[in-house]
Amino acid sequence: MSGNHSAYTSRYYDVYGPGSLGPVSVPIVGRHYRTGLPIEVIVREGHIADVTDLAVTSSTEHLPWLAPGLVDLQVNGGWGLDLNAAPLCPDTVLKLTMLLQSQGVTSYCPTLITNRYDRLAEAASAIAEAVRMNPNAAAGIAGIHLEGPFLSPEDGPRGAHPRQQIVPPDWNALCRWQEAAGGLIRIVTLSPEWPEAASFIARCCESGILVSIGHTAASPEQIREAVQAGAVMSTHLGNGAHLMLPRHPNYLWEQLAADELYGCMIADGHHLPPSVLSVILRMKRKRAILVSDAVSLSGMPPGSYRLHIGGDVVLTAEGRLHLAGQPQLLAGSARMLPDQVSYLVETGLAGLAEAWDCASAHPAKLLGLQQAAGLEAGAPADLVSFNMNDGKLSMLQCWKNGRLRPQGNE
Repeated sequence: MSGNHSAYTSRYYDVYGPGSLGPVSVPIVGRHYRTGLPIEVIVREGHIADVTDLAVTSSTEHLPWLAPGLVDLQVNGGWGLDLNAAPLCPDTVLKLTMLLQSQGVTSYCPTLITNRYDRLAEAASAIAEAVRMNPNAAAGIAGIHLEGPFLSPEDGPRGAHPRQQIVPPDWNALCRWQEAAGGLIRIVTLSPEWPEAASFIARCCESGILVSIGHTAASPEQIREAVQAGAVMSTHLGNGAHLMLPRHPNYLWEQLAADELYGCMIADGHHLPPSVLSVILRMKRKRAILVSDAVSLSGMPPGSYRLHIGGDVVLTAEGRLHLAGQPQLLAGSARMLPDQVSYLVETGLAGLAEAWDCASAHPAKLLGLQQAAGLEAGAPADLVSFNMNDGKLSMLQCWKNGRLRPQGNE
């Protein structure tokens, strides 16, 4: 985040810290991300108290954009911090939360991928401990996303998930992980190809856990059964799949056609071609969601690295992360959510309002967050100000519950 803009973005603010979230009044001026017209947002006690239209003048053309905070349903790490490297420390979770907020991500789901039973329990417990240690700083954690281990064991759909730790859906194991997480597990990604998947999905729904279809080799019939049982989302649709599929039917068509499913997409210019992104946007509309699926190398400088999952990798200047010596094989996502909003706008796949909602209002609605109301009175004051130049987005300031977040690594 760069730039001050205090002359017109805020007259009063407290830097959000480890202390309490006391009452605060913050008039914030900028251009509404939907209309482009100038507005003043009044914040009281962590919520939007009022949104007022302002007169259009020559000076208001230079105001930053104002929008609700971003919501990322799938974050594995960033800035060298890895949620899946053992042992996970609560401080790592808190640092990642703060850094994400500096990028305008006011709510996110820390994501744990396929691992040994004990490692998943330990990591879930560490995230729960981070929330207990600092409820204010951890207010941005909307719940844990458990991506695995109930995935397809087949090469291709399995992706980078370790084959030896993939298992069928196990309700008792999930309950134990949920106990370790202090009830924080909110999303489970699984493949419905397992025989007992439908009953497992139904039990998740009854317990308030959202089920997402991903890393799957399921038949169209199994996809439909999963939706009927209560699955509500597709994890990074179009990725974690076979290189070759039958023309039709196949599990991608089936998920695209299911109006009940939110469709998550990684729009980093590398995971999906523009044509596929365009199809997802058209088919899912208000259920289209951007996710970063960011790994620990997101936010890091280009170069050669070694990951505990993936081994030797290369991060290019364009943000493409691939296996060393095999540039055709991706090793994860290395671009954060604001970059993906920029990509949709730059390529003309979506206007600013639509692209932003895919990364904010849509995932917030899926999670049942009040933030889904956007820039409306009564909504949480999770706000972002930014500039757009030729489709490029640059973050300026971020407020979480009405408190201005520190910039950068402060």
